[in-house]
Parts: sequence; structure tokens; C-alpha cells
Amino acid sequence: MKDRKECMKKLTTTLLNEVMQQEAENQIQARPYERTGKRKAHRNGTRPRKLKTIHGEVFERYSRVEESVRVAVAESYLAGVATRKVEKVFSEFGLENISPSEVSRISKNLDKQVQEFLNRAIEGPVPYLFLDASYFKVRDEGRYVNKALLIVTGIHDDGYREILSAEVAASEDASFWENCFESLRARGLKGVKLVTSDGHKGIQAAVQKEFLGASWQMCNVHFMRAVLKNIPKKDKKEVAYMLKDSFEDECKMQELAVILDDRGAKKSTDTIDSFRFDLWNYKSFPRQHWRRIRTTNGLERINKELKRRSRVSGAYSNDQSLLRVAVCIMMDINEDWITGNRYLSLEE
Repeated sequence: MKDRKECMKKLTTTLLNEVMQQEAENQIQARPYERTGKRKAHRNGTRPRKLKTIHGEVFERYSRVEESVRVAVAESYLAGVATRKVEKVFSEFGLENISPSEVSRISKNLDKQVQEFLNRAIEGPVPYLFLDASYFKVRDEGRYVNKALLIVTGIHDDGYREILSAEVAASEDASFWENCFESLRARGLKGVKLVTSDGHKGIQAAVQKEFLGASWQMCNVHFMRAVLKNIPKKDKKEVAYMLKDSFEDECKMQELAVILDDRGAKKSTDTIDSFRFDLWNYKSFPRQHWRRIRTTNGLERINKELKRRSRVSGAYSNDQSLLRVAVCIMMDINEDWITGNRYLSLEE
């Protein structure tokens, strides 16, 4: 309030943003991420714009994602953990003049949006769930540790997919996933029939406990990686070809296990034996869905963006800093998903 001109710029920006947001909701007849029968249109994302007024240019220069990364870098710097690599991006984000109070202000605004996204109601049945976890360096009590970002996406019964949840955890133990699933059910998750993920035992245990009657599907891509991991380099190409062929026939997969065992690749044989009953659960569902539901490939865009942005921000100063950047990225991707084409065909 001490700087009258700057104060008026911020007030004008806030007012105009709120007015445009309300006009969009009135026209669409739905709030962001809300699924309702009254919806008349879909949002097509937002882009930052500048507007000249008597108080100067208003509207923030950066998008939501850019702001979250900008704050993550600043938080690390202010906490004394910035690296030489991170310092190179300061000028790009205009961090030379950023103050702790400004970091706090932006963080509070972004955190509010993040919590609204993570706590929104889940409407309608979600027959297909996809789980994955990525690991990031986070500062914890003065040291860097790897922490898991647990991500859950789903496909609704109308064929549209949606990012449902994100949570920072110390590991992928069953208890963390159980808490995640309980939270999703409290928000309205129902109708789950198939859960696809990698072969982590914690996920399997949590799915078995929390989604009675649902099937667990071992991601075919993760399965291939697990089998090939213990195959000598000179044999990988041959075994990869046999693996792809074996996905078409359960008997061929068993024959491959015998071949690998005879070659001394016991760990690869054990991998096949461990997951052979969970490789084809997707075949209980409509054939036109098979290609989409037998892997977690739909999560690849999220993981790719998370890793790309993390290279800029470096290690995160705390759990909330990681969650803020990750969810801001997910909100942008989710807007594309729910306003784009159906992910699954509903035609038989």
C-alpha cells in the first residue's frame, strides 16, 4: 500500500482476472475441472496477456507453470541451495529483483490453486486407473533425499481421461498408496474395474486391499523392461523380439520362460513367473480399449514435462515446492485432456 501506483496495478489485475473468470464460468455453465450436465462448452486453456492502463501494464508476464518454476528457483536460492547451473536461469525469470515477500505472495496464490485442483470432486464412474511414481531430489532437514511423487490418472466412463491426484511421499510403500486411494474415494472416486501400474509390491498390495473386485494390470512396457534388465546386451534384441511375440499367446510366454531359464537367465525367468497372471487382465474389457489400458504410456507426457522442468529448478527446497511445480504442470495438461478428443472410443 506504500506504493500507490503498484497497488492500483495489482488491484486492477486481480479485478479484471476475476471478472473474466466469472464471465467464462457463466458462459460455460461450469467451474474449471467441473463435470456437469449443464456444461455448454469447454475451456481451451489460457495465455498470459499484457494490458496498458493509466496505472501501467497489468497482468502477470508468466503462465501458472512458469510462475511455479520461477518460485521454486527463488526458494532454493533464498534457502542457500542454488547451484551454479540454477543461477544461470535467474535473468530469464527476472529473479534479480525478487524478494522473499514476493516469493511468499506468489506461492500462496499458486498453493491455493493447487489445493483446489487436488481437492475437487470426482464425478461419475472411473473404470480405468493408472498409477506411477517419479523420484525427485528434495531438501529435507538440511540434506538432499529422493522423494516419490505419486500420480494417479483415470479414464471416465465417457472416454475422457483426467489427472486425479498427485502426492509427495517418502516411498512407494503400500501405506502411502492406501492413503492416496482413501482420499480419492472420499472425493467421489467409484466404479474402478482395472488398475494399471508397474510391478511395485506396494501398489499391488494397496490395490488388492482398497479396490475389491477390481483387477490389477501389470504395465506391458514396464514388464518388458524388467525382463530385459537382466539379459546380456548381446541377447537383448533377440529376447525383446520374442517377448513382443509372446504377448499374443500365454503359452508362448511360458515357453520363453523355459528358454531363458535354460540360458541361465534365472532373474528374467522369475520376473515372467511373478507377473504372468497379471499381463492379460486388460483382455476382459472391450477390444478397442486394449491398446490404451494395458500400459501406463498415457502418463509419459506428464513425466516428461516434470523431468524437463526439474532440470531448470534443480533440487526442490521442500515437499510443497515440488508439489506446486508438479501440479501446475498437471493442471495445464489436464485442461488439454478434458477439453480435447475422447481418449477411448465408446463404439463397440
